[in-house]
Amino acid sequence: MGFCKDFLWGGATAANQCEGAYLEDGKGLSVSDVMSVGSHREPRKISLDMDDSYYFPYQKGIDFYHHYKEDIALFAEMGFKVYRFSIAWSRIYPNADDEKPNEAGLQFYDNVLKELKKYGIEPLVTISHNEMPLNIVKKYHGWPNKKVIDLYVKYCETIFTRYQNDVTYWLPFNEVNNLMLPLSNLIQGGIYIEGSTDFNNQKDDPNLRMNALNNVLIASAKAVKVGKKINPKFRFGTMICHITRYPRTCDPDDVFYVHQNDLVHNCMCSDVMLRGEYPYYAWNYFERNHIQIELNEKEKKDLKEGVCDFYSFSYYQSICESTQNFDETTSGNIMGGVKNPYLKLTDWDWPIDPVGLRYTLNKVYDRYHVPIFITENGLGALDTPVNGEIHDSYRIDYIREHIKEMKKAVEDGVNLVGYTPWGCIDLVSVSTGEMKKRYGFIYVDVDDAGNGTFKRYKKDSFYWYQKVIASNGENLD
Repeated sequence: MGFCKDFLWGGATAANQCEGAYLEDGKGLSVSDVMSVGSHREPRKISLDMDDSYYFPYQKGIDFYHHYKEDIALFAEMGFKVYRFSIAWSRIYPNADDEKPNEAGLQFYDNVLKELKKYGIEPLVTISHNEMPLNIVKKYHGWPNKKVIDLYVKYCETIFTRYQNDVTYWLPFNEVNNLMLPLSNLIQGGIYIEGSTDFNNQKDDPNLRMNALNNVLIASAKAVKVGKKINPKFRFGTMICHITRYPRTCDPDDVFYVHQNDLVHNCMCSDVMLRGEYPYYAWNYFERNHIQIELNEKEKKDLKEGVCDFYSFSYYQSICESTQNFDETTSGNIMGGVKNPYLKLTDWDWPIDPVGLRYTLNKVYDRYHVPIFITENGLGALDTPVNGEIHDSYRIDYIREHIKEMKKAVEDGVNLVGYTPWGCIDLVSVSTGEMKKRYGFIYVDVDDAGNGTFKRYKKDSFYWYQKVIASNGENLD
């Protein structure tokens, strides 16, 4: 048994990491625009006033804004059935609270969707992917402010109405559960605490951050309700950053420790988005951590009525955790964790665990019994062009092994409907802000300082993935 005949093969990007044109055609500043370039060893900097001693890579991205026709044509050449991209909120409502939307921004996505339709590529649209208007931070102090819910719903209603005949599949928020971590304060929560300059070590108020997450979940539910009224055929998905967790030892304390962390970090948000209410363990977590969630009866009703239709998630790696002290940790993993001695690491020290994907697919499907979409999976690596050619056998190996495990999961009985590797074309890395950490099947000639021709080149993985799609996942050689 293989993948279903209408399996959605494709790729994924995000507006903030690829579009560039950061102030063009009326776009406002976003939270991503004020994030500097960093590296594997040097954290990215936050500079709300854009200190000119820093370089801000999202402002240029890969200039998808002016190359979208060329890029979509390349996606079509690979055989994409679906393309996941995000709409930049700050392109539609530059300040979030603008009375009317920016027509030039809406027109840009009209053009993108028209181009996708020309090639028969299904759009999968992320509504908010780390590109909220910076004004939400400066004027409203982020998602802890319930007024932001209404601003988001207004934005959703605008794009739902505009694209009701062009888009079926929507993701309200990207990797929503990352707000469980302080590093997501700014880019996902719109929270800036005075003195925060280091992306990886932001000042944190857990009560503020968890109320931001609560309001995001309420906003998602309200968006689903609004969307279904505009077009009942709309389908909405979660988007969870699933960091698969293993106990480092068979000590029962380790096993239970991992179980608790898995529930809170991997399951809580999807439980709310697919079951319509906070689970028992969430309330225990809030109480243990002295968190007071502001959730009234009307909002509880919204959560119940605005559940999603399918589960989507990103999967890059697994981690080990333990109640015991281990010297070896995974240095490149922003999620932390103890080093797993059975797994190899990427150039950025992320563990490579294809079997973990099969395990995760089975676990998730057993929990929710809804269609599953893998909306991010990929290898960040150093690519070295040789006479305009990029021989990235390491990327092919990585994706091949993950597809093999996906197929096994389908044979296990998992209802897997689509796969969009990240990022199908090189783009700016969110964790480091680098270009040299490349994920794509298509190489873009631009460096970490924004220098280059921006010319596109097909990597070896381009032709390999083309064969994979054409064979519906059967030809992996």
